[in-house]
Amino acid sequence: MTTLKIIPKPKMTFWQIWNMSFGFLGIQFGFALQTGFASSILLTFGANVDNLSWFWLAAPLTGMIIQPIIGHYSDRTWNRLGRRRPYFLTGALLSGVALCFLPNSSGLAFLVPPIIVGAGMLMVMDASFNVAMEPFRALVADNLPDSQHNIGFSLQTCLIGVGAIIGSFLPSVLTTWFHVSNTAPKGKVSDNLLYSFYAGGVVLIACILWTVIKTKEYPPEEYAKFHEPEPETPKRNGLSEFFHDLVNMPKTMKQLGVVQFFSWFALFSMWVFTTPAVAQHVYHLASNDTSSKTFSEARDWVGNMFGVYNIVSATYALCLPSIVKKINRKRTHAFSLTMGGLGLISIFFIQNHYLLLLSMIGVGLAWGSILAMPYAILSSSIPAKKMGVYMGLFNFFITFPQIVNSLTGSLILKYFFNSQAIYGLVMAGVLMFIAAISILYVNDGKRIQIIDKH
Repeated sequence: MTTLKIIPKPKMTFWQIWNMSFGFLGIQFGFALQTGFASSILLTFGANVDNLSWFWLAAPLTGMIIQPIIGHYSDRTWNRLGRRRPYFLTGALLSGVALCFLPNSSGLAFLVPPIIVGAGMLMVMDASFNVAMEPFRALVADNLPDSQHNIGFSLQTCLIGVGAIIGSFLPSVLTTWFHVSNTAPKGKVSDNLLYSFYAGGVVLIACILWTVIKTKEYPPEEYAKFHEPEPETPKRNGLSEFFHDLVNMPKTMKQLGVVQFFSWFALFSMWVFTTPAVAQHVYHLASNDTSSKTFSEARDWVGNMFGVYNIVSATYALCLPSIVKKINRKRTHAFSLTMGGLGLISIFFIQNHYLLLLSMIGVGLAWGSILAMPYAILSSSIPAKKMGVYMGLFNFFITFPQIVNSLTGSLILKYFFNSQAIYGLVMAGVLMFIAAISILYVNDGKRIQIIDKH
């Protein structure tokens, strides 16, 4: 009796994987500018540290809605550009526009307060990042055989780190090397940030175009040869099928959701509160001091800190496949998250701003693993034809903790920590420890592709 022969996906070369992932360098360039400097821009426009996290609420909300939808429809798309590429190209163009508009929000002050425009641009920017990001995760899983998933997501993480390094350091580099001003009148954004955001928009679009041009996708008929036929399921409309997939997500995905909740709650706290924490705790500034030269120095130093953790992340990502071979994916992730927790908590004990760079080593180990290991585990446990929608739904476990943090973080800071942002970082460190424990209970069942002979 002859059975269907499942052809293994051909392995990709290093440079093919590099080209496929290169667009993420541009996305993360822009994302680093957002995470490193959006809080300081909002503070410049009049936000208060006690309600700062609320302005970030729109970002994860848009991600929660958009990524699963993009994933669902990208699974069903095929046109001249391919399956995933039309979506991340659209996201790149929108992201580039938003990056240019966010620091210029004060230009519309004659219509509405700049803080409202800034918050709106933050929402548009994050929505656009989500449109671009989700199909990239699915593209890696689409094109690579299971045996290359670890290296694929690790190289993607490395390029993410490179983009984030450039984005994080660029404002300081413009000031130090090219003497671009890092100060501005009250209510205005300094030139070094303005030019950095402009550069971010250009680089993001250019990197995405590189991937679109250099990477091919398998047409549906060829893609089908690499996977066993999925059992027939009742036909449902888009919304019904979406909720069916949500309810019936794999067990591994649900378990990873717990890990992601604590990891991303911690990361969100770090992005929102690091600038005010460093300004208050290390530079000893008042919470309402957002226009002095010292605040600008603190803000730029946070950019340097974030640059360091991204340097560590990019380097560590290249080591992850070797580490996984020795101690498996779960233990690798647990170790990395523990180092991240130690790095965040250590900031409380530091008064010399140079020593803060040491704290970022631990954060970099955690960040490198967070961007790679959960996706490597997930991609081996979900049906191939549902790769896009489940990668999109998995984003729920990233956006939900950010939404919870947005709603509660400022209240926690105000009523439990007396508006001292440094305790937001300590809390983040503790949550990293909880995530490290949680990953040990995840079922990492690797999907093994079987080739039937005859």
